Amino acid sequence: MKVGILGGTGPQGRGLARRLAAAGHEVLIGSRSVKRAELIAAEYPQQDGPQQDGPQQDDPQQHGRGRILGVSNSDAAAAELVIVAVPYDGHAALLSSLVTELAGKIVVDCVNPLGFDQRGPFPLRVAAGSAAEEAQLLLPDSTVIGAFHHVSAVLLDDPTVDHFADTVPVLGDDRDAVAVVCDLATAIPGVRGIYAGRLRNAGQVEAFAANLIAINRRYKTHAGIAITGFS
Repeated sequence: MKVGILGGTGPQGRGLARRLAAAGHEVLIGSRSVKRAELIAAEYPQQDGPQQDGPQQDDPQQHGRGRILGVSNSDAAAAELVIVAVPYDGHAALLSSLVTELAGKIVVDCVNPLGFDQRGPFPLRVAAGSAAEEAQLLLPDSTVIGAFHHVSAVLLDDPTVDHFADTVPVLGDDRDAVAVVCDLATAIPGVRGIYAGRLRNAGQVEAFAANLIAINRRYKTHAGIAITGFS
């Protein structure tokens, strides 16, 4: 699959790009600055091991990996499936500018609307209920799915980490699209994507990121979540 990541030069976008490319997908890292996107995309072959000499370097499936390319956000939006990984303060403006490009596609929103003050992280109030619901309002012709809110960006982008123990709650109103995103999550070694309710339940999932950040700061770790009780 060709996967576009809006805001792909940020920590979460970069981490997801690494793991999805490792699973064989072609990933388009989108950015307002194409140059920045190209520079970041160029880092990955050096980080993930030497390339063979000769024409095989242009093979997108070389060593079982998909390519990572740096492009504009609008070009990333042309992919088959698109992940939104921008900071919340730029969320509405970016999606509003890409309504046509994203029409008819699965749009995976992993944005956590959070604020920070002297007392630590806290969830922001979103008029639509959640960032994912806001995205669906802005993109009426797209199928918005909420996912990837809690997997550590630091661990995702660490090439020495080869296995995770995380569960990815996947929220949406279209079961077929939910299944696609569950499979996308499960392609990351050790991760399990599971249906976690309709899109209207995305608010509390996004907000829980504030608790994880508080845990990380207190215990100097990269906490995730694991849901038990089923096989």
